[in-house]
Amino acid sequence: MTLVSSGAVSADDPDWDPDEHVRFARYRRAFDEVAPADAGALITRVLADPDKGMANSAVCEYLDRRAAELLTDPGYPSWRLEMAGPVGVDDFSTRRLNEWTLLRAMTLSEPWDAENLLAASNWLQVHTAEKSSAMAVLEVLAESGRTRRIRNIAKSRLSAAQRSMPAWPER
Repeated sequence: MTLVSSGAVSADDPDWDPDEHVRFARYRRAFDEVAPADAGALITRVLADPDKGMANSAVCEYLDRRAAELLTDPGYPSWRLEMAGPVGVDDFSTRRLNEWTLLRAMTLSEPWDAENLLAASNWLQVHTAEKSSAMAVLEVLAESGRTRRIRNIAKSRLSAAQRSMPAWPER
């Protein structure tokens, strides 16, 4: 797949197809095959597509897959830095990358800010409520998550986590 070449995606491009569904499928295949060293160039190329919604969906799908793979890996910070430049032209992709970084901090029990979690997208709040085992994270979402669904998921998981905690012996 030659999508990593330089230049904007346009009707003058040999890879151009007027059907955004065809281009999206092509981008997905390219992201499936891209070498990590070439991912930034591919992101830049895809985000040059005139259909911004479709382009950032393809990029975010890649970011989601790769960030999930690297979430607890020591290589995540350098990968994030490599991706920050190419996604910097797209607010949606930038937000998704930043949210993965917040998720990493919460997952690794690194410092994180509750305000950032509460300002995050529904995607991150739902994902976190469903997957996190950190009591502090679940408490924040149970109390102040954006939607009733998020609050209910977090309350349910918080309750289950509290029940599974060992009881201290009485003296």
